[in-house]
Amino acid sequence: MNTIGEYVKQQRKALGLTQEEFAMRSGLGLRFVRDLEQGKATVRLDKVNQALAMFGMEAVPGKMQRKEQWHG
Repeated sequence: MNTIGEYVKQQRKALGLTQEEFAMRSGLGLRFVRDLEQGKATVRLDKVNQALAMFGMEAVPGKMQRKEQWHG
């Protein structure tokens, strides 16, 4: 589950924006917006925060939601 990508997609649609319109307004590339919304595992955090800033949000550390946490 990719909650950030799902959130961005949901909020973008609530604003009535296409992926292309969102990309232009946020200053991000269309490919990045598509990758983010599709849950690509290797997206840049600075760009994630740039997308989230459109909704007054930012990514912050939090507990992992899956069981296979690292136990160094």
